[in-house]
Order: sequence, then structure tokens, then C-alpha cells
Amino acid sequence: MTRPYDVLVIGGGNAALCAAISARRAGASVLVLEAAPKFYRGGNTRHTRNMRCAHDAATEILTGPYTEEEFWQDLLLVTGGQTDEELARFMIHESKDILNWIVEQGVRWQPSLGGTLSLGRTNSFFLGGGRAMLNALYLTAEKLGVEIAYDAEVTDLQIEDGMFLGATLKQPIGGATDIRASVLVAAAGGFEANIEWLKEYWGAAADNFLIRGTPYNRGSILKMLLAKGVREIGDPTQCHAVAIDGRAPKFDGGIITRHDSVVFGIVVNKHAERFYDEGEDIWPKRYAIWGRLVAAQPDQIAYIIFDSSVVTSFMPSLFPPIGAPTIAELAAKLELDPASLEKTVINFNAAVQPGTFDHTILDDCRTEGITPAKTHWARKIDAPPYLAYPVRPGITFTYLGTRVNKQSRIVMKDGKPSANMFAAGEIMAGNVLGKGYAAGIGMTIGSVFGRVAGREAAKNAKN
Repeated sequence: MTRPYDVLVIGGGNAALCAAISARRAGASVLVLEAAPKFYRGGNTRHTRNMRCAHDAATEILTGPYTEEEFWQDLLLVTGGQTDEELARFMIHESKDILNWIVEQGVRWQPSLGGTLSLGRTNSFFLGGGRAMLNALYLTAEKLGVEIAYDAEVTDLQIEDGMFLGATLKQPIGGATDIRASVLVAAAGGFEANIEWLKEYWGAAADNFLIRGTPYNRGSILKMLLAKGVREIGDPTQCHAVAIDGRAPKFDGGIITRHDSVVFGIVVNKHAERFYDEGEDIWPKRYAIWGRLVAAQPDQIAYIIFDSSVVTSFMPSLFPPIGAPTIAELAAKLELDPASLEKTVINFNAAVQPGTFDHTILDDCRTEGITPAKTHWARKIDAPPYLAYPVRPGITFTYLGTRVNKQSRIVMKDGKPSANMFAAGEIMAGNVLGKGYAAGIGMTIGSVFGRVAGREAAKNAKN
């Protein structure tokens, strides 16, 4: 690694590999530095399972068209308009080609999933999940001649006047090494695993957060870039955060700790009180709001309450539900006040109106006369045994990042594009995601901007 490279890619997930492959296919020599050990390579990509891409017609794996305009409207909805329209529309347009390009890199799709996920038309699922997708990308990169180093922690970046000059690498064996490259692609993720950094914005509540993905995304590369003149983008308190099982590990619990059962019951806090509309929208557009909602509750804990009539209606989690023959006994097991939970359930049941239940649409099953209302999929909780999942905020990735343009080139604080630095993936996701989330869009950001960053980095190196 003492020889100079055309392109240095820092990171080891989807965005980094797409950038490395793209740059190598454009003729550049490429070095990838992954801070994690080889077994844990790939950051949060290991835990993914699908990607959201625009397409004009049904395919072998997708049940119908998902136009660029519909994708844009979905993004507007979940972000509340907090997105860079030029970059977002560019990403959406480029995503149409990613469906085929990613297959050319060895990734395989599986037939679409139906049921309560409601993603069969919009999202493509990786055969074998995120780890299989990663393994395919790594295999392709290695066959193309991309060099990859693991346990490779970058401790310093040499940047002067918007130009990347080199990096300092630390490995368990061999000590510090100076890396020289003509161009930098930063694809090292967010800072969600850095609890102390999260506490700067969230306070003590961050101690109760669970990190769904890798413990290696500590934001060190992001912090270095921002300290050396790179313009930041995004609200540091915004992130992709979902409600996950409160019994999950602190780090790396992954997708099997997530709960898709909210719309089939009610959610209460430690005082046994409901605090938000559980039926606001179709799950892929609204599941990611629940992490922030739970984070705002006392002690950052909540409980999904449902009955035995719906246990086969949603994808099961790793952890079994907690059950009891009565609401009062369930409350005792959850260490909630029995009288309070009984009152909440009784009031909810009394407010449920007659309707035709259909989890695939915004149906007419709703409540009247209670606050907050449940606007869709409201059914009485009256079929024992009664069940519950404890949930906490599960942080996937943060939105504070580096500003980029359509070439994925990093923008400096003075507004000028950097001379030779690019970014892709979570580290620049805040350009597209000001807040909120739609299922699969993180992989879209990584793949699209990774491919662009690699292509443009190779072009830059040649010049």
C-alpha cells in the first residue's frame, strides 16, 4: 500500500463497493479501506434486504410500475419536503438503471414479497439478503483488481484548500502507514454508533438508544472532513430510527429485531398511554417514524399491545411476544399500571368504528372520540391471550453529513466543489433525507451515488 493509487475509497459497505467497482471499471487503480474485520465487513449493508428503484413496468421480480414521479412524491411525503430536489430527482432517475447495473456486478434478486410489507411493486429484494449482496460486490471488486484492506482504520486525512493529499492508516499489525491517492471517495457511514456524539444532540436519552447496525460507524471520517473545511448538510438529530425490540443487543441486532406489528394494535408508553396514530399510513412510508416517537417518550420505552387474532398477520421478530390471559396480567408482566392499561384498552375499543379491514390500503377501520385517533386498521383488542412487545429507538444511520453535488463531489464551506473528493452513502444521505425514511431508500442512495462517485473519481484521477 505504499504505492500511489488513483482512487482511495474509505468504507466497506454498498456505497463503497459500488464506487470501487465503478472506478475500477473506468480504468482507475483502487484501494478500499474497511475499518472492520473481514467477518464484519460491509457496515449496515449486512442487515439490509431490499432497494427502492424507479421502473416503468412490471418485471420478473416486481409486480407493477413505480414511476419517477411516484417515487418523488413518496420522498416528498416522508421528508416533509426537506430534501434537495435536484439531487433527489437525479437519484431517482439514476435508480432506474441501477436495477440492471447491480445485477451486472453479480447481485441477484428474488421474487417480490407480498403481505403486510406492501413492497412487492416498489422494492427489489436481494436473494440471500444484504450479506449475499455484499459478498457478490466484494467478489466482483476483487476479480477486477480492486485492493481491499480490513482492520484498516484511517486516523488522519491530509486536506489543503479543498484538495485531498493523503491519509494515515492504522492497522493491528504494522502500525501507521501513509496512503497516497489522487482522489478520495468517502463512504464510511454515519456516526450512529458513537453514543457520546449522539448525546451532544439528544442528551442522556441517547444512552437508551439501540444501534441496529455496525458498531464501527463512529463518524470519524465525517468528523475529519467537517473539521477540514467540508460543508455539512443535515440536522444532527435526524436519523433513520425505527422501533425495535427492547430486548435487542446494544449493537448489530439487525433487521430481525424490528417490529412490523404497530398497525395491528396500539402503542403505549410507560404510563400505559397512547401517544400517536398507529394507522397513519402504509407501513413502508411510516414505520421509520416510530423510533423518534419512542425516543420522545419517558425513559425511551414503549409497548406494542395486540391480541391473539393478529399474531399471523405480520412478519415475526427474533423475540417472542410477552403474553397473558388478561390485560391486567399483561400490564403486570410489562411493569405497567394494570388499571391504566385496562382503561386505555377499554377506551380504545369503545372508539373503534365498524369498517372493512384491508391492510393493503388506507381502509375505513378507524376510531372516533379519542385522542390520538387511529385513522386506519383500527380493530378491537378483545381476543385473549393478550400480547405485547417492548420497543426502544433503534438507530440505523444518521443524516448529518457532507454536502455534495450531482457528480457526488464534496462541496467545501466556501461553496466551491472540492478539487478531488467525493462522497457516497450514509455519509451524504442528508442531501436527500432531511428527515423521515421510506423502506429501501438508503440502499438507493448508496448504490446511485456510489456508482457516480466512482465514475467521476476515475475521471478526476485521469485528469
